[in-house]
Amino acid sequence: MQLKAKPGSSRSELAQEAHGTWTARLKSPPVDGKANAELIALVARHFGCAKSAVNIHSGGGSRFKRVRAEPPDLAFVTLATSSARDAAPLACICDGNATTPFTTDFP
Repeated sequence: MQLKAKPGSSRSELAQEAHGTWTARLKSPPVDGKANAELIALVARHFGCAKSAVNIHSGGGSRFKRVRAEPPDLAFVTLATSSARDAAPLACICDGNATTPFTTDFP
């Protein structure tokens, strides 16, 4: 995604503009990578992925940046029930737009 970063804003938010680019308003100043770190956290929170899955592809020292966010392909979680030995495994296939859960019955 292409975005314009506005560090030193009064609030942190990520908004898509009418022409398809994104604007990231960041509270952090553009000093010592603080604004870039806040940008990575903001993009990860907005798209529901881990911060480690977001990177600044180009423009690390500029207001205009290209950022890539990789959604998880397959996430495994365990549903907690009344006790740990009764826990049922659940896998979710995440395609970036929707999550399709499926379960498997175990004896």
